[in-house]
Amino acid sequence: MSPAVGASVPEFVLPDQDRQPVALSSILGSGRAALVVFYPFAFSGICGGELTAVQESLESFQNDRVQVLAISCDPTFALAAWAASAGFTFPLLSDFWPHGAVASDYGVFNVDKGMAVRGTFLVRTDRTLAFAEVNQPGEPRDQDGWRRALDAV
Repeated sequence: MSPAVGASVPEFVLPDQDRQPVALSSILGSGRAALVVFYPFAFSGICGGELTAVQESLESFQNDRVQVLAISCDPTFALAAWAASAGFTFPLLSDFWPHGAVASDYGVFNVDKGMAVRGTFLVRTDRTLAFAEVNQPGEPRDQDGWRRALDAV
């Protein structure tokens, strides 16, 4: 089950596409909220479209008030290749090992398929959830809802 709006969310530390650790608490401790975007797989159609849209409008999603953190269960090497080929400038975090542990903590891990489903969480600096959306595979997300949530924080 995913955390409810208003609830405290679990801490995580995951490697990014450059194998550098990224801690949720470090982002929040810097005074920035975190837009945590779980997605099923690198190099896949809907995921690519969603993250490309984020990159193309990055100033709408990432600025001095908020940091985008995109998370999948792919290994760091796949994420590095995808970031380089797609031109993503925000962190792609690997929840590869223990496989899907953070996605499980956020209630968005599909055990049967070994992947995260499309979960989006806006985490305030006090580590409480301001916005939550969970979509199943094949169901694209409405990024205008993310913008409205960001405007409200």
